[in-house]
Amino acid sequence: MAWSPDLGGAVPVEPAVAGVVAAAAEVFTGLGCTVVRDCPDFTGADDVFRTLRGWQMATVLGPALGAHRDRVKPSLAANIAFGQRLSGADLGRAELLHGELFHRMREFFTRYDVLLLPVSQLPPFPVEIEYPTEIAGVAMEDYLDWMRSAYYVSATGCPSLAVPAGFTPEGLPVGVQLVGPHRGELPLLRAGHAFEQATRYGERRPSW
Repeated sequence: MAWSPDLGGAVPVEPAVAGVVAAAAEVFTGLGCTVVRDCPDFTGADDVFRTLRGWQMATVLGPALGAHRDRVKPSLAANIAFGQRLSGADLGRAELLHGELFHRMREFFTRYDVLLLPVSQLPPFPVEIEYPTEIAGVAMEDYLDWMRSAYYVSATGCPSLAVPAGFTPEGLPVGVQLVGPHRGELPLLRAGHAFEQATRYGERRPSW
């Protein structure tokens, strides 16, 4: 098993979340796994996800934006507009990066069975906030930035699983993300089940 608290330094992560990921790695060591701090190269994942997502949003939601612009919130309208500005060359570049990312992940999982990562880069935040503007002292430029720990993995096409893994000192729940190789769903589910049986975090409730 490989693990990283911050996707190999690719994303900022709040210390409370990174600590839960590190503790989860220790749990897997206790379960008999060989656990190594390592991470695949996620270069290009941001471009892949944002480009292909933007193209899809423009295709699916572009007509709605044109007909009901006054009913679409600004952040969503900006995402659709981004997709509408994409060219064929942009999509082609994203697909080339997509292929490179796929093969780097394939090679990585010749050495490991499971990759342990944070699900979110920060603990839960107030529902009144559309998205956090800062994580671990790093400014978030838009409402996608704070989700990079999840969507970088989405860009790889690898299966992933989120499991409860602990609480912050304030009692907020934190999960970890388990990632497996392509078509590796069954071993991934087994790893998640073993972790849940060992920790029972999903059954616990914090003392508020």
